Amino acid sequence: MTTNKIRRNDLKKGDIVVMKDTGWKAEIRDNKKGNIRLAKVHGLFTEIGSVYTYDIDHVIQFQGKPGKWIIEYTPAEQKQVDRIKGFMATF
Repeated sequence: MTTNKIRRNDLKKGDIVVMKDTGWKAEIRDNKKGNIRLAKVHGLFTEIGSVYTYDIDHVIQFQGKPGKWIIEYTPAEQKQVDRIKGFMATF
């Protein structure tokens, strides 16, 4: 299976992703853009809430097609991700 790259803003409603630390699957529930997305997460409990795109390990269903996609960031987006991670590490 080949690994493709997509932009974080390419994620659309219905795409299935795998979260980094837990391995839980989540379904994207909005078509917004940016770092924070609404998702239905299937973990210990199934909940709908906000997730950061940088907490997504990879995408396993993109626009209805199964496979594996990695989210690629531009240098400006990566700088924003690093800034958020640094801020969150202070808590």
